[in-house]
Amino acid sequence: MASFKIEGGHLLSGTITPQGAKNEALQVICATLLTSDPVTISNIPDIRDVNNLIQLLKDIGVKVNSRCEVRGTRCEERTYTFQADELKLDYLESDEFVKKCAALRGSVLMIGPLLARMGKAVITKPGGDKIGRRRLDTHFLGFEKLGAEFRHIENRDVYEIAAGQLKGTYMLLDEASVTGTANIVMAAVVAEGVTTIYNAACEPYIQQLCHMLNRMGARISGIGSNLLTISGVNELHGTDHRLLPDMIEVGSFIGMAAMCGNGVRIKNVSVNDLGIIPDAFRRLGVTVEVDGDDLYIPHQEHYVVDSFIDGTIMTLADAPWPGLTPDLLSVLIVVATQACGSVLFHQKMFESRLFFVDKLIDMGAQIILCDPHRAVVVGHDRKLTLRAQRMSSPDIRAGIALLIAAMSANGVSTISNIEQIDRGYENIESRLNALGAKIERVES
Repeated sequence: MASFKIEGGHLLSGTITPQGAKNEALQVICATLLTSDPVTISNIPDIRDVNNLIQLLKDIGVKVNSRCEVRGTRCEERTYTFQADELKLDYLESDEFVKKCAALRGSVLMIGPLLARMGKAVITKPGGDKIGRRRLDTHFLGFEKLGAEFRHIENRDVYEIAAGQLKGTYMLLDEASVTGTANIVMAAVVAEGVTTIYNAACEPYIQQLCHMLNRMGARISGIGSNLLTISGVNELHGTDHRLLPDMIEVGSFIGMAAMCGNGVRIKNVSVNDLGIIPDAFRRLGVTVEVDGDDLYIPHQEHYVVDSFIDGTIMTLADAPWPGLTPDLLSVLIVVATQACGSVLFHQKMFESRLFFVDKLIDMGAQIILCDPHRAVVVGHDRKLTLRAQRMSSPDIRAGIALLIAAMSANGVSTISNIEQIDRGYENIESRLNALGAKIERVES
């Protein structure tokens, strides 16, 4: 186990470049299972969740080759080639494989490709963040619509999913699940006939997956909307693909620059794929300037929360794309603690994601946790600085939010369980120290 020791109060300045998108990486890496041809993916982030998924693919027989683009003394960009031409079918049904899948939530994205290509998959409940109920019903209902059957194997506590020839059909998803949409799309691309998916997730990473599959020979239309039409094909071939910058990391950097920045440039962010993320910070009064494909956040001596036209309290709520991603609410809450004004945050999608605010309250933040889904933040307007604390990271996004809080606090804070942060943020302490932060990784 490792911890971060953070000396707060140091201003950040300079330039930082976001990593490749974690959530896109998990989807497109699993999509390489759909063909026996080589698929090359660039800009892959060096983070725990992605590395564990790549290792899992190696374990099942996928040939993986990597190369690194070195700038200075470190690898700045990783490119991998995957070739799934000799999968170990026995291992795919083994208890060892199921156990490894259970420790990695991203492994759920293997079900669609394996079902499409091999006609069956064995799964158990996957791991991941402890942020409340994250059901998989959307995935299963979609597979059943395509003709798959499920069988619970009680003595192993796993589910076996099997199908002969998947059949295209119309389906209305019960929720716009991102991983559910990705999984169903990957199964449907080789199903017989036409599949229509309504209420599909349409965020940029789903669009990227669909574009990559089309380059592999799939026939997907409606990309970017919540209505996807997929005409099944017999087989897919190889392609090259480049990941977008990680919009959650971009938002995290905006939050850091707002709280403790002295002029920070975030380079190559793919502005057109950020949706309303910059505007969410602007609603808190943060100045976010667009310069080409970069964002520049000047020193925020004072930022005032917007109010609605009728004068009511500002409310920020998560929603399916193009709404505000739930992954940034934790960061926005921390930023709001030093704003001038009050904000109601409404986290609709997960029951436990707001519970980390207790740690911010211990640091001196004025937050009222109304219920598991709503919190009111009364900003200090920088008149009262947060206090250093000993904390533990409960999940990826709360972890980065606590790191931002600690960087802005008086004194030295400690955050344990930083393996959670490592799941989503590449080499974060070194990158932030290069901007002027003082963060030390301590191995226990």
